[in-house]
Amino acid sequence: MKILLVLSYKKSTNSILNKFIIASSYPAFTLEQLVAITPGGYDVEYLDERLRPVDFTWDGDVVGISTTTINATHAYELADEFRRRGRTVVLGGYHPSALPDEAKQHADSVIIGEAEISWPRLLKDLEKNSLKHLYRSKPVEPTLIPSPTHLPEYDASTGIVQATRGCPYACKYCAVQNVEGCLFRARPIPNVIKEIQHLKQTRFYFADGSMTINSTYTKQLFEAMGGLHKRFSCFGNINVLQADEELLRLARDAGCEQWQIGFESISQETLHAIGKKTNTVDKYADAVEKIHEHGMEVMGLFMFGFDTDTTRVFDATLEAVDTMRLERAGFAILTPYPGTALFKELMRTKRILTTDWSKYDLRHVVFRPKNMTVEQLQDGTRSLSKEFYSFSNCLRRSFHGNDWTIHRFMNRMMGDYFLSKFYQI
Repeated sequence: MKILLVLSYKKSTNSILNKFIIASSYPAFTLEQLVAITPGGYDVEYLDERLRPVDFTWDGDVVGISTTTINATHAYELADEFRRRGRTVVLGGYHPSALPDEAKQHADSVIIGEAEISWPRLLKDLEKNSLKHLYRSKPVEPTLIPSPTHLPEYDASTGIVQATRGCPYACKYCAVQNVEGCLFRARPIPNVIKEIQHLKQTRFYFADGSMTINSTYTKQLFEAMGGLHKRFSCFGNINVLQADEELLRLARDAGCEQWQIGFESISQETLHAIGKKTNTVDKYADAVEKIHEHGMEVMGLFMFGFDTDTTRVFDATLEAVDTMRLERAGFAILTPYPGTALFKELMRTKRILTTDWSKYDLRHVVFRPKNMTVEQLQDGTRSLSKEFYSFSNCLRRSFHGNDWTIHRFMNRMMGDYFLSKFYQI
């Protein structure tokens, strides 16, 4: 049986910039995982649309397409065309997992959630001519999660490693639970260490939702990483990082350069309203200072459009970010992804403005805000991002810290430039 695995991606008009920033910086992790879990005996090909377009004349049997919400409509177009040409099409990923009934209108079968168990089972059923419309498995045991298969033609400057899956916090706006679920699972540390050792890149990032859910596990992992001579970044929760200096020390010694933290909002009222129990605004500055004292940077992630937000939130956030001396920040418009509690709530109250999934990119307003207009939310987020990533502010931040070198200066300026393009509203 001949299989084509596709990572769907609807290219923007600036395809050269996409290829350089996205494809060269971030490997096709989903493809690497899918190739790794495909049983032996199949003829497997793969295609990352960030790098080259789909060839509908491909001569094979099964096309597996993975898609996120922003690329879903494009993925459906691919699926429809392949099916028209007689290919069996399987859809999976975040969006099909959230809306399987919608996805199965464009596919012969849909995988909901993790694929380690479902994908091999689907292929076996297909060989027996007993393909089911939907496949769903229980959360995969962490010992059964294989290391991704390295795809040499998709080399990137930054590697990816995933040590854990699942998040118990179940934030109402987060789509991670659509695939990974709420059950936290940690892979065996020797498996993770071996995977890091085999990375060709000197830098990588942890694709885990948070490396602070189980700090005991993370400390053991970081301790085992000593001597690997790798540099990495990872996500973490502010409450743990503020309180656990041993974790910060072990992270620094393991090679951590940056913590990416979902501050989400500088309003405690907003955090209470969205159920973000891990965040206490009064402790933000102290946590950031401690991370800086241990020689690591902070990238803060913020969202706008919550029901408690007014137009004053933009200037207040910029002031807070400057006061905390964050090296980098991401500013996104609140996006109610399908499958989340937020999406269901806004649908119930008839506040969803569009289900054009291509607009669900953190840059467009797709719902009716409560305390500002659509235009005020769009323009306020755009102005904040533009101001933070202005040349003068990037230049000023590049001199933060006591470890200034021309190499570090250039890295920060280039990184800020790419991030300004990525978060361009």
